[in-house]
Amino acid sequence: MTEPSLTAIPPRAVQSPTTRSFHDDDFIDNYEWLREKSSPEVIDHLKAENEYTDAVTSNQQPLRDELFNEIKKRTVETDLSVPVRRRGWWYFTRSAEGKPYTVQCRVKANDSSDLVADWTPPVIDPEHSLPAEEVLLDGNALAEGQPFFSLGGMALNEEANLLAYCVDNAGDERFTLYIKDLNTGELLPDVIEGVFYGLAFSPDSSTVFYTVVDETWRPHQIRAHRLGTDASQDQLVFEENDPGMWLGFELSPDRKTLMISSGNSEYSESSMLDLVAQDAEVTVLVPRTLRVLHGIDLMPGTDQALITHDYQAPNNMVSLASLDQLGQHTTPEQWQTVVAHENTVKVEGTALSGSHVILSVRRDTCERVQLLPLEGLGTEQQASVIEPEFDDELFTASPTFAEPDAPLIRISYTADFTPARVYDLWLEDQSLVLRKQTPVNDYDASKYVSTREWATAADGTKIPLTIMRRADLDTSVPQPVLIYGYGSYEASMDPGFGIPRLSVLDRGVVFVIAHVRGGGELGRDWYLQGKKLHKKNTFTDFIDSTRYLIDAGWADPHRIVALGGSAGGLLMGAIANMAPQLYTAIIAQVPFVDALTSILDPELPLSALEWEEWGNPIESKEVYDYMKSYSPYENVTAQAYPKIAAVTSLNDTRVLYVEPAKWVAKLREVGTGDAPIVLKTEMDGGHGGASGRYESWKSRAWDYAFALDALGCTKLI
Repeated sequence: MTEPSLTAIPPRAVQSPTTRSFHDDDFIDNYEWLREKSSPEVIDHLKAENEYTDAVTSNQQPLRDELFNEIKKRTVETDLSVPVRRRGWWYFTRSAEGKPYTVQCRVKANDSSDLVADWTPPVIDPEHSLPAEEVLLDGNALAEGQPFFSLGGMALNEEANLLAYCVDNAGDERFTLYIKDLNTGELLPDVIEGVFYGLAFSPDSSTVFYTVVDETWRPHQIRAHRLGTDASQDQLVFEENDPGMWLGFELSPDRKTLMISSGNSEYSESSMLDLVAQDAEVTVLVPRTLRVLHGIDLMPGTDQALITHDYQAPNNMVSLASLDQLGQHTTPEQWQTVVAHENTVKVEGTALSGSHVILSVRRDTCERVQLLPLEGLGTEQQASVIEPEFDDELFTASPTFAEPDAPLIRISYTADFTPARVYDLWLEDQSLVLRKQTPVNDYDASKYVSTREWATAADGTKIPLTIMRRADLDTSVPQPVLIYGYGSYEASMDPGFGIPRLSVLDRGVVFVIAHVRGGGELGRDWYLQGKKLHKKNTFTDFIDSTRYLIDAGWADPHRIVALGGSAGGLLMGAIANMAPQLYTAIIAQVPFVDALTSILDPELPLSALEWEEWGNPIESKEVYDYMKSYSPYENVTAQAYPKIAAVTSLNDTRVLYVEPAKWVAKLREVGTGDAPIVLKTEMDGGHGGASGRYESWKSRAWDYAFALDALGCTKLI
């Protein structure tokens, strides 16, 4: 019998030329018609692509099943999070075997004269609920009968008897807001459609604050809904009219002030709204005219604010200012220095407890937690920072909980082969208590090794690589390699444990993360060197990293697969054009491969916001020419491409499905090779694919099976 993968014929997308004209340049686009999502012809084409993909990869189904089962077997499915104490309750989530979604729960906390006992989380059985345990939200029940399910924001009121939460049943990240009475378990009649992330109650519980997006999917308004009124009467609190600015809010540490932030990747503006004073108005704290990228925390019980900012400090510094020093005419020179700028340390942000500033910093590529006592802050009596120490060389430590009334902070910790841990750090003596390490079945950390190496770019820049492998793998000979990259938005690919990756390593593959420019691993300058008119450094860094792996003897030059998603999918499209001969296969997840077309249309979701990342090709011919020189769709040429899998979702609002659909059509039209090029579209999913942990595991298994099949590494070593 002939294999379907050998006889399947790829769908042929009809060519319907349209012309895109900018800066005296005409680009003929044969496949722009695929943008019409409501067209039956488009849907039929995407379904035909899925059928072709199923046929071409049908031989990989047994491997996909194996990978899924390995992920499932290693995962302790019935588990719970470490309870966190807020406003007299312990909150936690449960997961149960066979259930795709988590359950939000709580139990009442005790108050006594013993502070340690009061703030020590209760011991809860993963298998059984406590007698007084309350279920706030059951994701499995909410998802029943829905094609997709995702929770957005959640917020509790001060009395902890009302819960506001948002649900997305399409994958387009446009949520419906509900409010639940936790005393009765009933939903209030208040229902609001089209809500974005971010929710908060007013201190008197009369009002819920939320954000909405405009037609380009940019959060542009903060609204206030008074309980019991019609949503059409909701008050506009703040509106951001600059199409290049993203709007958001949070509550101050004492939950009495709404902190409003407008910003992009280069500068921001902060404002505040007193939620207690009657007739209070929004007041600017740090204006956008300063062109300073910053974050701000109000110091409870004082008239001061803590500001993390990049004024004459590319890696950020932390300053202290009184509220009367802030406003439209504030000048950073007036602010007191708390943490000075360092070229080798990036200050990522701050949080406040009742006694300390909690700093999140990045040093030697790794995110770390530091403490700074509030006593003497900003004066000559200011104490030195305190940093808890951990065993791993490469790790990620992040503060996840800090409250003014809490005697401790919570830290999440992980490393490439250390499953996620939760620590409580007591602030009085800085003692570190391990509350939990995520259990993993059939796992021995000693069987795996993670090391840091440095590739050299053509311009001499050293590129950090994370190299993960089985400890017993013979490194004296070249081995198959799966290399991953991202390199945009100053996002760092930090060390972190992942169960699915173990299945790749157990088949003798070396897993490499190339920390290319455009990310944030080495501070602000690392990001600046990989954006706008320096974007090509991201692509050449990845290619140079691949060549280093070959030259250093890590990689078998005939067995290298590249993987990246979203902006990392742009990276995949670029390297496919620039150095296709280096890769056996390329997997591009929700790939941003028609970048120039998207950025040229400010009406498309998020396009205007992207100008600060890529430049504005509408106004600048230089930016237009530069983007056109690397945008993957425009640069497909008559050359032999490797196997390519483009994976997307029909309802993705961040990277539209049309980009990979057009790209695949053009690769088949223009490319000269005979390697299969496939498009897999999730018809009921968003930017992260289908919803639920089991569907997520299936998606990961699909990607890894495609890679392992291309590498010839389908069997366990």
